[in-house]
Amino acid sequence: MPWDNVLGVALIMGLFGLAILIVLWPGPKHGKRLLERWGVPDPDAAEVALAVRYLKRRRLWYPWLFLAIPPLLDDTTTGSILATLLLGGLIAELLAQRPARGPRREAVLAPRTLLGIVPVWVLVLGGLAAAASLLHLGLTAQWKLLAVAAGTALVSAAITLLAVRRPAVGDPRADLALRCRSARVAVGLGIGACTAVGWPAGNFVSFLAVVAGLAAFLAVTAPPKRLPAAA
Repeated sequence: MPWDNVLGVALIMGLFGLAILIVLWPGPKHGKRLLERWGVPDPDAAEVALAVRYLKRRRLWYPWLFLAIPPLLDDTTTGSILATLLLGGLIAELLAQRPARGPRREAVLAPRTLLGIVPVWVLVLGGLAAAASLLHLGLTAQWKLLAVAAGTALVSAAITLLAVRRPAVGDPRADLALRCRSARVAVGLGIGACTAVGWPAGNFVSFLAVVAGLAAFLAVTAPPKRLPAAA
């Protein structure tokens, strides 16, 4: 891509990321709504503050990532946008691995496990979407897209594992809800990105794959009817 086009794409996507940041910059109402959707009724002020900090850690990176990733991949389609959102989630989870300042909540007796945060069927759908995309791209020799899909699947898996192992912060129910959200949204974005990248051709098979990927994305990212028992 010529440099003038690269700069043009970077400017447009950077403004897009900035618009997302301004529109979606979280406040107490956003934090409360998030917790209530993910199974925490009547959250108190400390739980709401935890949710707001959780959202800010993710959304703060959007302008910079949208400025860099789509031009780097030479792609402004849905797959590139979803991959950018995934990278924002990865940075947020890496930052959350740092020990919290001030008093920390005592660790629960039973260790957290991946299946205690994410249901088996969610992991199966994520694995199937990634495997199908990688296989299709490999058979059609689309090596650049294959590398992007593989990287997307790895980032999705990394976010899920980091959400399980990050230090406990705040009230147990809010902490668990945010872990579940991180993991399920990461798997859902991975499904969406792998599907968009892996089936770019406009034929009927690709259409069916995109429809299946969209259905899987919506099912995976939907809040559960109730949170799993505290791990």
